[in-house]
Amino acid sequence: MPTSIVTLTFNAVQENTYIVYDDDTREAIIFDPGCFSNAEEQELSKAIEDRDLKPVKLINTHCHFDHVFGNAFVKEKYGLELGIHELEAPILEAAPLVVSMYGMPPMTASPPADHFIQEGDVISLGEARFEVLFCPGHSPGSICFYNRGEAYVIAGDVLFHRSIGRTDLPGGDHKTLLRSIKRELLVLDDNVRVYPGHGEPTTIGEERRENPFF
Repeated sequence: MPTSIVTLTFNAVQENTYIVYDDDTREAIIFDPGCFSNAEEQELSKAIEDRDLKPVKLINTHCHFDHVFGNAFVKEKYGLELGIHELEAPILEAAPLVVSMYGMPPMTASPPADHFIQEGDVISLGEARFEVLFCPGHSPGSICFYNRGEAYVIAGDVLFHRSIGRTDLPGGDHKTLLRSIKRELLVLDDNVRVYPGHGEPTTIGEERRENPFF
């Protein structure tokens, strides 16, 4: 059965949280829960309840603070294990300190990862399969999730509509990011839809033709 995607935009940085679910089983993966306030936590819960979904996986594409604000809430409410790339563990641990350095209200610290997701892994959701693409550069352990069967990718902050992820944060590297995008994403078919960590969706074909960074 096909999957469906719910996009929720949370917190002061306008981060995209994705709920990807199997249309038949109603099982769902929550990618990058960025819900910060109680109201945003309730919005996430309502989106799940309104669709009668059963969250089964919690995954961070990378662990910058705006993508992990809701980890503790989601893990506790739905009893999920957190999966990240191993290189993101220090980023996850440092998130509350980074938030304080930016002068933002204190965040609830994320629990540590329960397991690590590696390049080449395949994440299952019903009959759907998500290939794990290792795309460092924005963050040391950024990973994207490619659903080949339905031609879309959950891209985190690697590739945006007409832009790419910033590389001026600790662990970022511009050349590494460009190499990751060219090696892992721009080789995909033109029609592959890209769901980024911020902003509107795009396609691989659009970015290959129009993105000023390539």
